[in-house]
Amino acid sequence: MLTATKTTTMLPVEDAERAGRFYSDMLGLKPVATGADGTRIFELGQGDSLGLMPAEKGAQTAHTVLSFEVPDLEGEIRELEGKGVRFEDYDMPDLKTVNHIATMGNERAAWFCDTEGNILCLHELTGDGA
Repeated sequence: MLTATKTTTMLPVEDAERAGRFYSDMLGLKPVATGADGTRIFELGQGDSLGLMPAEKGAQTAHTVLSFEVPDLEGEIRELEGKGVRFEDYDMPDLKTVNHIATMGNERAAWFCDTEGNILCLHELTGDGA
């Protein structure tokens, strides 16, 4: 059934062209198609894809919408910062970052926003989760 299907994560974007440049130029994703409605589709790997769907300003949510699992979190942060990506820092009772990274059990994570305000995450599994 659905466990064997490929998925497309759809993100709302105010400006699909601007967002498309961010995802291709900054994150290195490969564009594969543009739909009749202006939705831009990018290859994510493992057969999955990402769709940047034109939407009104404010359609974005206040939580993480997409997380990329990476083997070297610090290395990915350095590379993306070198391209101009700005990472968020948090100092809350349940979430604190040090050098942009929060440690939560067997996972470490860092967050940034795309050009449209969508919250994206890089995460790395450590210990038993790796």
